[in-house]
Amino acid sequence: MIRGLLFDLDGVLVNTNPLHARAWQELAEELGIPFTPADQEAFLGISRAQCLEILLKKGNRSLSESEKERLCTRKNDRYREMIGTLTPAALLPGVSEFLRVARAEGYRTALGSVSKNAEFVLKKLEITAFFDAVIDGRKIVNGKPNPEVFLKGAEALGLPPEQCLVFEDSAAGIEAAHRGGMKAIGIGTARLLPSAELTIPGFSGVMPDALLAQLL
Repeated sequence: MIRGLLFDLDGVLVNTNPLHARAWQELAEELGIPFTPADQEAFLGISRAQCLEILLKKGNRSLSESEKERLCTRKNDRYREMIGTLTPAALLPGVSEFLRVARAEGYRTALGSVSKNAEFVLKKLEITAFFDAVIDGRKIVNGKPNPEVFLKGAEALGLPPEQCLVFEDSAAGIEAAHRGGMKAIGIGTARLLPSAELTIPGFSGVMPDALLAQLL
């Protein structure tokens, strides 16, 4: 029986992925490394440090740890500039209603994101109150597909993993859910997220109990 719902942030509740991509694009241009849509796809669901390592490997660049940290900070500063103007209007369609109904139906809810800006984004979107727990990049050591973020989310909700369901838009996130012993609903298409138990295009017109009934 599913009692807990764990949500990724970017691409699930709000689409800030294009802002991440723009910040990485600017940094890649400074480094003289090409940045393509395929790179953007590869960056979904993983940590800032992991993204930088992929970018540097592509450009055959070797940097000191202090320089890597400086570049990660620069990218994040640029990203925070862009998300500073977020409002509740940026929520993806149906998200607010889905969260409201989920709470009313008795589900425990947690955010599970590798982003260290997650709490800032939740406040800008005015949805912090919808979550019993927030596990973000500041509370974990390992990024997805390691299941740490979701296992800590389940623990924070006081539930065993098998009673939790994850909502994710990335292959790394779906893998993390499965490695943690949880089922996952993909936000997107079955073609891009073939290992998800179920995929939906988004939350518009979707209600929790009816959705979970499809997993039985």
